[in-house]
Amino acid sequence: MSAAAVPQPRAHHEPTASAARGRRRSLGVALLSGALGAALVLLATSRTWAKGTAAVAKGTLPQHANGDDITGLPGALAVVGLAALVAVFAVNRLGRWVVSGLLALSGAGIVVSSLLGASDKAALEEKASQATGLADSAIHDVAYTPWPWVAMVGGLLLLLAGVLALGYGRHWPAMSGRYERTGGGGKGSRGTAARARRGGAAGDPERPEELWKALDRGEDPTERSAGREA
Repeated sequence: MSAAAVPQPRAHHEPTASAARGRRRSLGVALLSGALGAALVLLATSRTWAKGTAAVAKGTLPQHANGDDITGLPGALAVVGLAALVAVFAVNRLGRWVVSGLLALSGAGIVVSSLLGASDKAALEEKASQATGLADSAIHDVAYTPWPWVAMVGGLLLLLAGVLALGYGRHWPAMSGRYERTGGGGKGSRGTAARARRGGAAGDPERPEELWKALDRGEDPTERSAGREA
């Protein structure tokens, strides 16, 4: 009887371990894709999206417009998305759903606005009018760069981070959890809580704070999780 009962707990624990690995992996992928996506969008919007020439009395005048000149929406949404990515770990329950939805919407908005700005020449015409002093100055030889598509890729990465947060965010740890006390309010309990915080911060590399530090060091959190499982 005892030998037959041994495999039963293993069958119960295997799906739980697999689910835990999936949650840790989703956390690392969301952090990595969100941070990379916001960086790509901010970089792309500072680069030239469109070029052209404006006709003047003695020839032509080159004109160019960067992403912020054409549309300021992707850059603003990238900042909102990055803030929402950090806020996911500062709230719980309903607040986490709301922030995750904001993160996903920011990514979707970047994709749409970048797509619309990829063929927009209104900013070039406005700059040409300012340069020539004519209200309706025409712009010629318009050419577009790949940077709008880079911004679109960044928006997709932010959208992916938002979708992962909506699907798995309820299982992710919160930053506020490391400051909770389990004992009373006495001096001894405060010292114990402080030691627990120091020990938890150093000994739990899966917390959001530690994953952010790994990203700052250029490490891939998903590879670290895979190495620990191995």
